[in-house]
Amino acid sequence: MPNRLIDLPPLDLLRTFVAVGRRMSITLAAQDLCIVQSAVSRQIQALENALACRLFVRSYRSIEFTPEGRHLFHTADPMLGQLRAVIDALRPPVDRPCITITATIGVTSLWLLPRLSAFQRNVPDIDVRVAATNRVTDLERDGMDLALRFCPDTSAPAGAIRLFSETLVPVAHPSLHVTSIEDVAQSHRHVLIDYDDSSRPWLQWKSWLRDAGHKSGPSRNARLLFNQYDQVVQAALAGQGVALGRLALIGNLLADGQLAIATSRPPVTTDHGYWLLERRGAESHALSAVRDWILAEAATVRAAME
Repeated sequence: MPNRLIDLPPLDLLRTFVAVGRRMSITLAAQDLCIVQSAVSRQIQALENALACRLFVRSYRSIEFTPEGRHLFHTADPMLGQLRAVIDALRPPVDRPCITITATIGVTSLWLLPRLSAFQRNVPDIDVRVAATNRVTDLERDGMDLALRFCPDTSAPAGAIRLFSETLVPVAHPSLHVTSIEDVAQSHRHVLIDYDDSSRPWLQWKSWLRDAGHKSGPSRNARLLFNQYDQVVQAALAGQGVALGRLALIGNLLADGQLAIATSRPPVTTDHGYWLLERRGAESHALSAVRDWILAEAATVRAAME
C-alpha cells in the first residue's frame, strides 16, 4: 500500500530534529522541549537510525547539518509549523480573565475611560468590561465585579473603599478668559452650563451662586442644560459656557490646559464622595490587579486635589 503512515518515523523524533535544527544546539533544543540533553541526543540518533543516514555533524562546540539533514529540515520545519497552526485553530480558545466594572455614565466617560488604555497596555492579559449606567446595580445579581459608586459619605455601602471627595469648581474653556464667574459683570456675559438633575442641587448654578453671595442667581444668564454630566463637560470644552466642574473627574482636563478655573473662590467640597465596591466572593488575581490599579489612580487624584 503506497503512502503508508507506518513507514514514517515517529512525530516526536521529527519534532526534536526540528527543535535542534532551529537552534543548532542540543542544549537549547532540550530547554525548548523541556527534556534533558541526553534525551535529545537519543532521539536524534533514533531518527538517524530510522532513516539510515546522518542528519548532523557534531564537533566539540558546534553542530551542523549534513546535506540530508538540511534537506529534511527545509521540508519538516514548515510542515510542523503548519500542523501547529491547524492544531491551535482547533483547540478551544484559552479563557482570559475578564473583570466587569460598573460606574455612572459621567464617571465612566470622564474618569475611567481616559485611564483605561494605560492599564490595558501594562496588563494586556486581563480584559476589562465596562458597564456604564446611572442605575445602582446589584453586583451579585448582575454579575458585576467592581462598582464605582457616588453617594453621600454617610450612605457608603458596607465594605466600600473611599476613593476621593466630591469637590466643585467653576471651569471654562481658556479662550473665554473667565476669571471670576461670581462677579456680576462677568457672570452676565457668559452662558451657564447646568446639570439638569434636581436631585443633585449642589451641582447646579443656582446653589453655587447663592453660596457665593450672588443675589440675582442665574436668572439673567443664558443657560444650557444637559441631563448627563459628561455632556456638561463636553459643552464647556467646546467653549459654549461656564460649567461647575467636579474636580476629581476633570482634573486631567485642567492639568493639560483644556479647561481653566473660572473663579477666584476656593473649590467647594461637598458631603458626597466616590467609592469602590467589590462583589463578595469575586476575589481573583485579575480582580486584585484591576482593584489595585483603580486605588492607585484614585490616590493620584487625591494628591492632585490636595
